[in-house]
Amino acid sequence: MTDATTMHPLDADAVLWRDGIDGRAGSDLLVVMHGIGSHEGDLFALAPFLPEHLTIAALRAPLRYGPGHAWYAAGSQMSTDATLIDASARGVLAWLDGLEDEFRSVSLLGFSQGGAMTLQLLRLAPERFAAVVQLSGFVFRGASEGDAALAAAEPRVPAFQAWGTQDDIIARDATSRTVAWMREHTDVEAHEYAMSHSIVQEELRDVAAFLERVLPASGR
Repeated sequence: MTDATTMHPLDADAVLWRDGIDGRAGSDLLVVMHGIGSHEGDLFALAPFLPEHLTIAALRAPLRYGPGHAWYAAGSQMSTDATLIDASARGVLAWLDGLEDEFRSVSLLGFSQGGAMTLQLLRLAPERFAAVVQLSGFVFRGASEGDAALAAAEPRVPAFQAWGTQDDIIARDATSRTVAWMREHTDVEAHEYAMSHSIVQEELRDVAAFLERVLPASGR
């Protein structure tokens, strides 16, 4: 059990970076978070398919899980206890604090557990993120202090949500709850794909188009 002061710090040396085409300073930063049991190199492999003007930072989750890493304990899709995910989210926020405003904006992209992390970070710091891409994840049940600010924001944070019709990992109830939450709290672009718990080419093209639209290169 964790309390409100607990933080799982990130390993800054494990972060994988791809600088934007015009360099890192002053660019838009996309923070990428993998799923349970995986590692920072997993979603970093998507970098060549994402807009080249974005700087990309792929994080390693702070908890060991088998041969890989996790953001929080497994089996939390229907839980109302957000203390563990909050501890990892605070670790991400502390890492961002250390970047000293190097970037024009910060956005989030995550898959599965990493997708849940994107929404929890948004709830903890609703003013901090320019956009969110949530892939095959879910929002934690229960209210959060940031929910009201997200719902009242004008404009709302642009968000991309994707889920698979054949996903056997994320419960259908968790997906339905997340669809509703994102509609109520973000300016969401929602997509359903004929896929399992994975990322498919059509989805990746849609993600890239979304990021080009909401985070255009400077001068466009």
